[in-house]
Amino acid sequence: MLEATETDATTVRQDYEAGVDTALVRLVSDALGALDHERVRKYVADLRAPDLADLIEHLAAKERISFVQALGPEIDYAFFSELDEAVRDQLSDELPNDFLARAVTELESDNAAYVLENLEPGDRQEVLDQLNNTDRSALLRNFEYPDETAGRIMQSDFVTVAPFWNVGQVIDYMRDAEDLPYTFSAIYVVDPTYRVLGSLELSRLLRSQRAVNVEDIMSSETQTVLATEDQEEVARQFERYDLISAAVVDENQRLVGVVTVDDVVEVIKEEADEDIRLLGGVGDESVFDNVFQTTKSRFIWLLVNLGTAILASSVIKLFDASIEQMVALAVLMPIVASMGGNAGTQTMTVAVRAIATRELGPVNAARVVLRETSVGLINGALFAVILGLITLFWFGSGALGAVIAAAMIFNHLAAALAGILIPLSLDRLGYDPAIASSVFVTTVTDIIGFFCFLGLATIWLL
Repeated sequence: MLEATETDATTVRQDYEAGVDTALVRLVSDALGALDHERVRKYVADLRAPDLADLIEHLAAKERISFVQALGPEIDYAFFSELDEAVRDQLSDELPNDFLARAVTELESDNAAYVLENLEPGDRQEVLDQLNNTDRSALLRNFEYPDETAGRIMQSDFVTVAPFWNVGQVIDYMRDAEDLPYTFSAIYVVDPTYRVLGSLELSRLLRSQRAVNVEDIMSSETQTVLATEDQEEVARQFERYDLISAAVVDENQRLVGVVTVDDVVEVIKEEADEDIRLLGGVGDESVFDNVFQTTKSRFIWLLVNLGTAILASSVIKLFDASIEQMVALAVLMPIVASMGGNAGTQTMTVAVRAIATRELGPVNAARVVLRETSVGLINGALFAVILGLITLFWFGSGALGAVIAAAMIFNHLAAALAGILIPLSLDRLGYDPAIASSVFVTTVTDIIGFFCFLGLATIWLL
């Protein structure tokens, strides 16, 4: 029986690597229920930190703590940095503080900060008190800076040398030092006040003779970022200049940390996810949030949408007499609003993303607005012809077809202008255009669509 179980576990792990994890989650859950910690450890023995984090996220909330404790002291604490924020916060709140202290000791300072950032102040201090002075200072340095800045995602461990050292001295120093980062690709050359003079890639160092001075082979064009700079801007610089790492400096231009490309990849993912969620009106919601948190997150925007829907309906109320006289108006009315809303959403999505990536700004705003206006007019004209002909054959009225065709043109033009001008205006006022653009754009297209269609129908047909 034991041999069969081990065979099944091996098969499941192989399937898990291919993305099929349901069976492994079930086996682990069953082993936890039976308090068979040895069997749990066998099931996950070959999993790396990202896979371990994925497995933890798929377990029931009440099983996660038991699973982590079942793995014992040999657990790979790196899984903490791979967890969804909601799950990580749950574990941080419920695990003993001495466990968290061991975890942050094993993690790089930026990942350790994620573990502690949402703890209660008393618990955070208790964890910090269990750390040695070096680890505590590194963590406190991260917490000096606001969320979503370079200072919060930087590693506080880095390698620095003087410009007058030679290659041999640098190599000997790295061999003998015990507090170097676990991994690094660049060595920073600094003056006595820790101002960055340049950087030296390990590949260049290892190809140079021992007697060569550092200042002769270092690169003086070292990319630096302010510790208070927004993490999205840091990610943009990495993409623009093809960086692997960048030095983080304080307001006095002194080196305080290093941002590496693996941190930036996480930032890019987080920012993209955030934009998508905000466009959908779900804030920072996660699939691991409970029912109350999810309901609360969505209710506010749904309430705002209710207000805008009532506003659009009030426009329809102005023409209720016209709708009573011609039922076809009620049939065709949703088509105009829907087409305008979809067209506006297309423009808005492109605009919000372009603003986020700095591809759209004051320099090229006029040109992009003109382009979107042209696209709106052309698409409006094309769909005016299509819908006008459909209406003619459907209701046998050329006049009604002309009315809906004209409304389609006006609404596509309004959708294009709203889709580009609303995000630009919000960005100019200092607001995130991803937050409220969709509500405003939908409201504009609904109101203008209904008003144009019903207004023209009232004037021309009734």
